[in-house]
Amino acid sequence: MLCKRCSAGTLKNLLRCSGFQSPIFSSLCRSQNPPCVYTQVCCYVDVYMKWKKDSYYDSIEHIHQSIELKRIVSLKNCIAQGPNGCIPISDVSKRGLEFGIPIKVARFLRLYPSVFEEFTGPQYNLPWFRLTPEAVEIDIEEQRVYEEFKEDLRNRLRKFILMNKNRVLPLKIIQGMHWYLGLPDDFLHDPEKNLDDSFRVVDMGDGLRGLAVDPPGRVLSMLQKNALKRGLDHGDLMEAIEFPFFPSKGVRMRKKIDAWLKEFQKMPYVSPYEDCSNLAPDSNVAEKRVVGVLHELLSLFVEHSAERKKLLCLKKYLGLPQKVHKAFERHPHVFYLSLRNRTCTAILKEAYNDKNAIERHPMLRVRQKYIKLVKQSAVILKKRRTNNRVVKIENVKDLDLDSVEETELKKPSLLCE
Repeated sequence: MLCKRCSAGTLKNLLRCSGFQSPIFSSLCRSQNPPCVYTQVCCYVDVYMKWKKDSYYDSIEHIHQSIELKRIVSLKNCIAQGPNGCIPISDVSKRGLEFGIPIKVARFLRLYPSVFEEFTGPQYNLPWFRLTPEAVEIDIEEQRVYEEFKEDLRNRLRKFILMNKNRVLPLKIIQGMHWYLGLPDDFLHDPEKNLDDSFRVVDMGDGLRGLAVDPPGRVLSMLQKNALKRGLDHGDLMEAIEFPFFPSKGVRMRKKIDAWLKEFQKMPYVSPYEDCSNLAPDSNVAEKRVVGVLHELLSLFVEHSAERKKLLCLKKYLGLPQKVHKAFERHPHVFYLSLRNRTCTAILKEAYNDKNAIERHPMLRVRQKYIKLVKQSAVILKKRRTNNRVVKIENVKDLDLDSVEETELKKPSLLCE
């Protein structure tokens, strides 16, 4: 009866006072915690850092022109694949929703005369479109880059899939992220040609098809590779690897936040390619794993940036928490959120502050050339408007002169009368 009413702490004190040191009782009194508890060195600290605008990241052209460029390149591919490299407007006029174009496709094509050339078709005087010689030249270079760096593109896709604990992702998810990964539009249409033997198309149930990959052994993240170069990583699991911090100008942190960041950097680093099922979800280690996943994901992309809403769609497949968006807000020294173009874009700061830290994507230079060509459209349209205005003024002058001559001819006749 006494034992039933006594708590574990009271029983432990009674045994210690009596001098009874049985190994059985000592093992019972010792707490048996699961392994995941020991990874939580310090508890979650709810900090808030005020967002600060940074003109440097807001002015990176190939990041903020990426959404519009995607639409242009999609239409460019349709025209380039057409017979004789040209198509009638009827082939794409009903596909605006597919390309994400908010206006009529014909009007959109006419906004970029430096890329698309309009001419009258052979039948029914319908408008047809073809690529300008400058666009054809860049398209040829783009296809050459795809062939030359096909293995690099495969590795980026392989790493993207390996972030999933089951090593498989739905094809629709990969297709939705193909622009960020730098893959061609038809990359998944011919798996035998574009993928090697390590990839497998599998059935995920409910009519959903996925792309699986065989793990090639241990895969190192970009952060681990850089740590090895600096001699800071010895290849051990759960090793404390610090994130490179790049604070924006004029940002001052409170002492509480500064102390928390220092403790956060000392937490063990869990690679995005390792199992994280034993982590306490509210621990700093779990949060560091989330930041590591986003860091690795953005390092694989062409512009090392992506729309935040696109990244949030990957929560289910990459083992990210429901409030993953807070990782961007709590770590402004690692990520920058740009609010240009009426959208929120997450940018990896390290890629634009340390050029040797992140591998340059082979497609970046091609996209920069496309953007340079697209900018010439504004100059062409301005010249057209100026020329049209001059023609209108000349026509008005001719009309005025004709009317003056007619009145002068009528005046003498009136005098004669």
